[in-house]
Amino acid sequence: MNGLAARINNALPQTQCTRCGYPDCAGYAQAVANEEAGINQCPPGGAQGIERLALITGRPVVPLGTEFGTEGPRAMAVIDEAWCIGCTLCLDACPTDAIVGINKRMHTVIEVHCTGCELCIPVCPVDCISLEIETPGLSGWQAWSAEQADHARHRYEVHGKHRNTDARLAEQPAAAQAPQDASERKRSIVEAALARARAASQRPPTPKP
Repeated sequence: MNGLAARINNALPQTQCTRCGYPDCAGYAQAVANEEAGINQCPPGGAQGIERLALITGRPVVPLGTEFGTEGPRAMAVIDEAWCIGCTLCLDACPTDAIVGINKRMHTVIEVHCTGCELCIPVCPVDCISLEIETPGLSGWQAWSAEQADHARHRYEVHGKHRNTDARLAEQPAAAQAPQDASERKRSIVEAALARARAASQRPPTPKP
């Protein structure tokens, strides 16, 4: 990352939400530095974020592109524990490892690590993840801070090293790398969860001592 891209990246909120059209904040920063992307593609940064990028790049301030979303208050992901089936799909989707849990066990969100990126919501097969507004009436950099951005970036960097997705895929046989149809994957997870529930309901009660 060159000097200009690094300065741009430092001015971004580091939510890693991908709403800008790039895989992460660093990718967007590099695209802006290369003049391949506008300075108005980051909804979490909002109007103030656009002003920051305008000062760095020398470009004029423009409104946030509506195709990338709208500026709004910061939200946090919340998992409905009664519906969570422990599929672990949200663990891989979360860019900052804000979700903890193990296979077939309830997951939960660590509030301080959640950036409100919303990436966990579409991967949940039972729709048990929702968003709760954390900063009513505040949006953009009024709802976020430089300290939180630094924390999120550090978590994201650790997440990448921990997951090491590219290395894992390289070790898998070619057949395993073929993406599974999303609906089939969801169906199989839900069916497995229902099967476990049926088995539990049919199990005779444990006799009292």
